[in-house]
Amino acid sequence: MGAFCTSGGFPRSRINMKLKTVLLVFILLMPCFGSAKKQPNIVLIMADDMGYECLGANGGADYNTPFLDNLAQGGMRFEHAHSQPICTPSRVKIMTGISNARNYVRFALLDPRATTFGNLVKKAGYKTCIAGKWQLEGGFEGPNKFGFDEYSLWQLTRRPSRYPNPGLETNGKEFNYDKGEYGPDLVSDYLCDFMERNKEGPFLAYYPMILPHWPFQPTPDSKDWDPKETKEWPKNKWNKPHFQDMVTYVDKIVKKLVTKIDDLGIRENTLVIFTCDNGTYTGITSKMKDGTIVKGGKGSMPDAGNRVPFIANWPGTIKSGQVRQEIIDFSDILPTLCDTAGYEIPPNLKIDGRSIYPLLTGSSYEQRDWIYLWYARNGGPKGQEFTRDQRYKLYGDGKFYDLSKDQLEKHPLSQHALKESDSIAYRKLAKALSGYKGIRTITSTKLPGEPKRKKDNTKKK
Repeated sequence: MGAFCTSGGFPRSRINMKLKTVLLVFILLMPCFGSAKKQPNIVLIMADDMGYECLGANGGADYNTPFLDNLAQGGMRFEHAHSQPICTPSRVKIMTGISNARNYVRFALLDPRATTFGNLVKKAGYKTCIAGKWQLEGGFEGPNKFGFDEYSLWQLTRRPSRYPNPGLETNGKEFNYDKGEYGPDLVSDYLCDFMERNKEGPFLAYYPMILPHWPFQPTPDSKDWDPKETKEWPKNKWNKPHFQDMVTYVDKIVKKLVTKIDDLGIRENTLVIFTCDNGTYTGITSKMKDGTIVKGGKGSMPDAGNRVPFIANWPGTIKSGQVRQEIIDFSDILPTLCDTAGYEIPPNLKIDGRSIYPLLTGSSYEQRDWIYLWYARNGGPKGQEFTRDQRYKLYGDGKFYDLSKDQLEKHPLSQHALKESDSIAYRKLAKALSGYKGIRTITSTKLPGEPKRKKDNTKKK
């Protein structure tokens, strides 16, 4: 009897059978536990002054962007992505996920009280790095304060040359180069090194590019490149051929970064996003493959000022060959990165963005009906504003446009002679716009306790 029973009275054979079953299930599930998907790496690239028309994949005819075109074909390309009309406002919006109406103080400043996607993904366990252009004040500690473990930046504490023989700040130290180095090569090399050192992941590499912002001058691949040049060219020397060379160099550097990710063997666990901070410089006119001529609109509210390229590529996760018509806003980037990192955004941040992570991964996605844009280059209590969808746009002053027929916004529709479809769109956008009434409460261009500033006489950048 004792051979078949435990002290509790249950047959040992039955217990042994249960133990064997549990052990077998555990062994079968071990591969699942061992191969649990890591947190994805994130590489966010934002070119400077490179509008929608500068990408071959978008129908541009004047620029050579073969790698970016292939990146778009291998992933998801958006036709209705919108930044702010100029650099600092876009940097503030993309990094904080909040409309400029609520947190933009002045040009070249990110409010030191702000929380960025760097701060948030760092809390999710990410190593973080920013390289490229800063233009947000804060001194040597600024990038660290906003969540970046490492940095290599131009225009952090000074404004030296950015292209041939540049001056950079890297992790609290100034570096001045004088042996023919090229600024965009140096900062992108730093990012490649960062990714290699952190290939076990997860990491966030944020690359607000220096290129292809003026001054338009030779790249190392231009026929007239001069490695001894030490100055930025004056405006009377800028020209479109050099701008074209600079756009091609953007393509080259993106290829370098993605190739590095491939070489590290982490491509299928890395989300790569490419976009731009605003439209092309106003002195550049470009041609589309359909014959349309596009004049650069940087600093303006029509499409040429804030409609930008947007590509998301993630092999094995984002299906290739997708061209999306959903409208997205720069405030959507922060929640998208947080969703990718698996980090829940604290409710007290009250962000305006909506994550497109479900769209990228093929899950259920509730798309936006409209976006809202508020803009004042130098800050202050008043700015321009509009709400819009893919076809219609309504400004705060009441001007209403059908962009499918009037992309340059020359002929506002009369509110008293609208067709039914126009009227439905108008009511939708007017209701959305009314929701932002009184939202702008920042009346000063200086921070609390900050000494009085000299009048900003800088030219628009």
